[in-house]
Order: sequence, then C-alpha cells, then structure tokens
Amino acid sequence: MHINIFRSLFEKLTHFKKNKFHPLVWINGNPQIGINVYIGGMSEVNATGCNVSIGENCDIASFVAINSADSHKLTLGISDCVVRKDIIIEHNVFIGSHSVIKGGAKIGHHSVVAAGTIVESGEIPPYSLVIGNPMVVKAGHYFDACKKILITNELHR
Repeated sequence: MHINIFRSLFEKLTHFKKNKFHPLVWINGNPQIGINVYIGGMSEVNATGCNVSIGENCDIASFVAINSADSHKLTLGISDCVVRKDIIIEHNVFIGSHSVIKGGAKIGHHSVVAAGTIVESGEIPPYSLVIGNPMVVKAGHYFDACKKILITNELHR
C-alpha cells in the first residue's frame, strides 16, 4: 500500500492529524515546534487547552508522551475538570524512547531525558541528565561537554 493511501485511511480511522513528522505521531492542539525537530513514530504531543513549546534541534524518540493533561482526579470523581498545565522543552533536548513529559514540566536546553523516564512538573536546569521513575535530575551533567564543543566550533570559524 502506498504511504499516502495509508496516511489518508489512518487519519480517517483515528484522531491522528497529518503532520510533518511521521504518520504515526499524534499531535493534538497547537503546540509550538521549532525547526530541525525530529519526533519518532507512536509519539504523542498533547497541547489541547494549553501551551506546549518544543525548541529547535530537539530529538524526540518513538513512543514518547508529551501530555499537558491530567484527568485522574476527574476519573476518581474528586474534580469536575481535567487539569492542564503548559510544557516547555527548550532547544537541543533529547528525549529517549518510552518517556513521559507531564504537564508543568520545563526542560532546560541541552538536556537529555533517558529512555523510560517520567518527567514530573517542575523546572529541569539546562545541561541536565534526567533519569528514571521517580525522576532523578543530574543538573549540569552535560555542561562541560557542550562547552568544549562550543569553544571548538568558535575556534574553527
């Protein structure tokens, strides 16, 4: 089957809208996505009812959920609405496969989210390594390596 026929049928049978990343990436709402961003198949970016911003030069692996909505209190009957919080992913961030970025998260530039990590609400400093569930933040983990690359690039100009 030709990819365009598949894409058309898939869009009709699901809520997946056509996007520039991959036919199996699910984008809801209107997230702001910078240039040179890769989003792998079976990933979700849910910006329904709030702001989700993904900076330039980010690499988001397959099976990643970037989801601004939390409906657990509604489901339990202790709230009458879905809680929605903005998400900010700054420039040059890598997010590993099977990770979850929850509403209220802000991930600083040049950071890495390891595969399978659950990123909770809160601010992750630039150059950090974020690992696990519950998440552990190794702030500044990539600072020296990135600094060396920046200096080398400046010397070669």
